[in-house]
Amino acid sequence: MEQNDYNACVQEWADALFRFACKCTGQAADAHDVVQNSFEVLWQKRKEVQPGKAKAFLFQVAYRSSVDNYRKKARLSYDAPPEETYTPANPDLKKILDRALATLDEQSRALVLLKDYEGYRYDEIAQITDLTEAQVKVYLHRARKTLKDYLVSVENIL
Repeated sequence: MEQNDYNACVQEWADALFRFACKCTGQAADAHDVVQNSFEVLWQKRKEVQPGKAKAFLFQVAYRSSVDNYRKKARLSYDAPPEETYTPANPDLKKILDRALATLDEQSRALVLLKDYEGYRYDEIAQITDLTEAQVKVYLHRARKTLKDYLVSVENIL
């Protein structure tokens, strides 16, 4: 990968990678760190990464960084409330969806985000997460069922 290929990757994938990292980490500051780290790793490995594989590589690094971040934060406790990452048109719906996603474990949340938010295919998600395609399908099915059960419960009806 040449410098112009790298710059094209930054321009093309930075926003999508940030959205993914925001949903995985729950905080914009952490998401910025994940994105920065992902592009730094891509730059360091630019000789080994083909331009056509850069997107999958970036999301794989971001996924792993988010998991590492989650594990690190699980060992620490914070008194400050999490910061808001963005405000959609319907803030109540956003809160409900964010709470629903928060009920999932890190891996399940990442799978839902990769498939339903970013539009990756099952084989691409398998490559990013180091799971088999069958595992991705099973875990994604379970995650969606958990989300459905949460969203249709009486306490969460709009």
